[in-house]
Amino acid sequence: MNSKLLFLAVVAVSSLARAEDIRQQPPKDLNGYFPFNPPSSLSEWDARREVVRRQILVAEGLWPMPTKTPLNAVVHGKVEGDGFTVEKVYFESAPGFFVTGSLWKPKEIKGKVPGVMFAHGHWKDARLSQETEAKVRGEIAAGGERFERGGKSIFQSLCVQLARMGCVVWQWDMLSDSDSVQIPREVVHTFGKQRPEMNTAENWGLYSPQAEAHLQSIMALQTWNAVRGLDFLLSLPEVDPERTAITGASGGGTQTMLLAAIDDRIKLSFPCVMVSTAMQGGCTCENTSLLRINTGNVEFAGLFAPKPQGMNTANDWTKEMATKGFPDLQKLYTTFGKKDNVFLLRGEHFPHNYNAVTRSAFYTFLNKHFKLGQTSPVIEQDYEPLSREQLSVWDDKHPAPKAADPEFERKLLAYLASDAEKQLSKAEPKVLREGVEVVLGRTYDKAGEVEWTLKDKQDRGGHLEMTGTLTNKTYSEELNVAWLYPKQWNGRVVIWLDDAGKPGLANDDVKKLVAGGAAVLGVDLLFQGSEEGKQNRVVKNPREFAGYTYGYNHALFAQRVHDVLTLTTFLRNTKVGTHPSPKSVCVAAFGPQTGPIAVAARALAGEAIDRAAVDTHGFRFGKVLDYRDPMFLPGGAKYQDVPGMISLQGTQAKWVKGEGKAPEGDPVKWLME
Repeated sequence: MNSKLLFLAVVAVSSLARAEDIRQQPPKDLNGYFPFNPPSSLSEWDARREVVRRQILVAEGLWPMPTKTPLNAVVHGKVEGDGFTVEKVYFESAPGFFVTGSLWKPKEIKGKVPGVMFAHGHWKDARLSQETEAKVRGEIAAGGERFERGGKSIFQSLCVQLARMGCVVWQWDMLSDSDSVQIPREVVHTFGKQRPEMNTAENWGLYSPQAEAHLQSIMALQTWNAVRGLDFLLSLPEVDPERTAITGASGGGTQTMLLAAIDDRIKLSFPCVMVSTAMQGGCTCENTSLLRINTGNVEFAGLFAPKPQGMNTANDWTKEMATKGFPDLQKLYTTFGKKDNVFLLRGEHFPHNYNAVTRSAFYTFLNKHFKLGQTSPVIEQDYEPLSREQLSVWDDKHPAPKAADPEFERKLLAYLASDAEKQLSKAEPKVLREGVEVVLGRTYDKAGEVEWTLKDKQDRGGHLEMTGTLTNKTYSEELNVAWLYPKQWNGRVVIWLDDAGKPGLANDDVKKLVAGGAAVLGVDLLFQGSEEGKQNRVVKNPREFAGYTYGYNHALFAQRVHDVLTLTTFLRNTKVGTHPSPKSVCVAAFGPQTGPIAVAARALAGEAIDRAAVDTHGFRFGKVLDYRDPMFLPGGAKYQDVPGMISLQGTQAKWVKGEGKAPEGDPVKWLME
């Protein structure tokens, strides 16, 4: 038989029995294992760093960066202390969205001084609260604190000491904490059930499928507040832009890592009790869709290399950091020739903390790298803690905004969505493409190495039918396939995507294509035709937050797009013996599910797919009302939704129905031209 007849014609991918497909395993969650594999060269790291950094920015709704509107900062209520001053501050990170906090300064400032960002973690009313005497005495007895007075507030302790060392410190409230009242704690930290009244195609709220589709989350809002907080800090004339640092513990450690990773203005970072290959952050405020897919907190910390960075361990999820994670960071810093710029304070005998021992390590590290001239090691001194009244931002002359306001929540997200549309409308096409690539989680040039194994071959008269397996060796994904191949093959292959899967091949249009000499590929995409395909899988966490699942795993829609890329790269790049490669690769998809999948795959594959005939049925990711819907895609609406993906195809040949005026002609005949 002519060897050309062995070339595949129709690929029918069956996912019902993919025992070797890694995607059959339970989805990963925040309690998984997140190792960091350091690069072998700086050039390798430069490329990887760009990918991970962009992933963070996209996941947090910061690609492109929102408009930086006027802060309208208000600074008032100055209090004089022993060697320091503190003032009350509030400003708007977005119109009407207030960031609140305390601005600590040295009592006497000469020239430019360092600026320090201090992000607190999950300590309720952290900036304003004080511990009980009994709790403080217990901490002193355990070696965690030194003073009965100063030990009442770990937050004030750090700010006072840094001010006395000559630093300006901006300590701000996380959402729902202390003076940050516009979004309540029940939404920020303890959210558990979807809110039907917020799950609407217009005027949606946080955690809704619409918010997820636009990459809007609590974590994104907090990171944006941190970016604007750095804007505020650097607006102060006395702050030295070459000596800016950030620190924080627990959830504050998460914020520290993220701001340091994405904002080059930070020059020193000290995230506490959060850098780990184990648990990545348990709160809704520490998770967002897309963020940790194929990456994690240790690699996030690595993005700051080679700048000075310290961290610590405690008797929590960080306790193995000395052997799992930190050696890899050391290797990365060594590649830069800066091994001594990364530091780990061992503290497994302490509980989860930012205690006096850890704070002293931070002071000493800061003193060394910012050349503050203090005696090393720097030992914290006692002080008289300030009262809630002395620190609280709101008063009669400075009234607080409405608390726990769902209408404000809706308006804020509407503003951010509108602003993102404006930003994208004037951005370079590259910004849209790179955003879509992160959302879909794979690029064509990284589609993987694919291997074909023949299982069976039957002669059907005018064509051959073969079955076998396509294995994507790069990603451990396996596709069971069936090939139909015309004996008078014209060199064209049509990937036929149908909502029914393989049974969709049994129609007259497919017969016409094969009779005309074109090979046709029919596919059961991942979980298509199975119970798993009827609803998105989620992790075991009972709280109804998409970020707990899709912060660590691709959505089913994206995985099905990956399947199409696997088929495309096999056709274009895999040689099967001496058999000829296709002269042309096309895609056809006319179902309400497979139409958008084909659009997404074509947006990524570019010129690898010569022609695409699709019917989108007017589908929009922004209209999906359930994050468990198999068509749900985090970020799917952010980058101009389906029309944005179509626009990425540029002038490439396409027949598209469902997007306004219907195209002319028969799509099957068009594919055969």
